[in-house]
Amino acid sequence: MKKLIGFALLASAFFFTSCKKEYVCECKKIYTGNSTTVSQNDGDYAFRDSHARAVSRCNEQETTGTDLVGGNYTRECELK
Repeated sequence: MKKLIGFALLASAFFFTSCKKEYVCECKKIYTGNSTTVSQNDGDYAFRDSHARAVSRCNEQETTGTDLVGGNYTRECELK
């Protein structure tokens, strides 16, 4: 009986710790002008979380806006 309880505790500890792993979120900025589109890397972010939470956190990094010189950009991020 003690072996069974010990095994159950070990298995549950493994189950709860194995759900989280490291995911990398790669982001890029896409600048759009009159007739040009330029894309550049804009950083990688590492998240140690569940897959669903890492996807959510990566999507939170996406934005749109205008930079200092007036160019419009879209920041797109993808979980790798």
